[in-house]
Amino acid sequence: MTSIGYFLSCEQYGPRELVAQARAAERAGFQRLWISDHFHPWNDAQGQSPFVWSVIGALSEAVSLPITTAVTCPTVRIHPAVLAQAAATAAVQLDGRFVLGVGSGEALNEHILGDAWPSAGQRLEMLEEAVEVIRKLHEAGVRGEAVSHHGKHYEVQDARIYTVPDRPVPIYVSGFGPQATKLAGRIGDGYCTVVPDADLVRAFREAGGGDKPVQAGMKVCWDADAEAALDRAHRLWANDVLPGQLAQILPRPEDFEAATSFVPREDVGEAIVCGDDPKAHAERVRQYVDAGVDEIYVQQVGDDHEGFFRGWQQHVLPEFH
Repeated sequence: MTSIGYFLSCEQYGPRELVAQARAAERAGFQRLWISDHFHPWNDAQGQSPFVWSVIGALSEAVSLPITTAVTCPTVRIHPAVLAQAAATAAVQLDGRFVLGVGSGEALNEHILGDAWPSAGQRLEMLEEAVEVIRKLHEAGVRGEAVSHHGKHYEVQDARIYTVPDRPVPIYVSGFGPQATKLAGRIGDGYCTVVPDADLVRAFREAGGGDKPVQAGMKVCWDADAEAALDRAHRLWANDVLPGQLAQILPRPEDFEAATSFVPREDVGEAIVCGDDPKAHAERVRQYVDAGVDEIYVQQVGDDHEGFFRGWQQHVLPEFH
């Protein structure tokens, strides 16, 4: 059965707002949480970017819902051994209700230490090795053992994670194209995406994903004024419809602002449901259900959160739970 979760946007909201939204989501009947992991927002208008691991610690005391990072890049900005420790601690805090979602990342967040931004193929190669390092550390930590790893991209010497959950943390891998999706099927405990694409879900399952969970995120802008909602969605989230690899290679929020100045308003309206018609919101959820997605995470980019949670609780969630 499909479950509906809430997507916490670290690009748009500060840590206290995120915790408040998580509490509201649990009260409204959302069953899970996604939370983004960024150093920068996509543009200055979004205006936030708290450190996700601090927010997860607060969430562990505020709600009882499972949490997935959507997604963490374990390859450049933060070494995979450090992220292995962070994920293990999060899993302990959440009593095992934590999933580490990982992906190959964007230059927007990963360029900050001055590292060269690798090609797409090299990024996926690094991601595969990073997942291997994290799993080694988690599995060894459960056994009370240390790990040394001497790979092509990463070195680890005599590292042991002492604070570990009872079992290794599940690692879901994101993919938005065939190559990354096949990697997710081969190495992931699940799959993360942001589009209702049945072909990608099928590619994941045929590449080794089998019946493992598929998660996907979607955005809505709930507002009584549909035109104002579209204006807001276009101002804040036009980056969602940038073509090609722009989202992966542009390095600064101001570069995204320049690129999205060419994005037509109607394109954003096709990607993000705007307004407060519950039927339109439910129809978009159904697209994900029909594509074979198991867990759907909804992000409210509008500022009427009270109306959003009330509307979804009364009119949208009952159709799927």
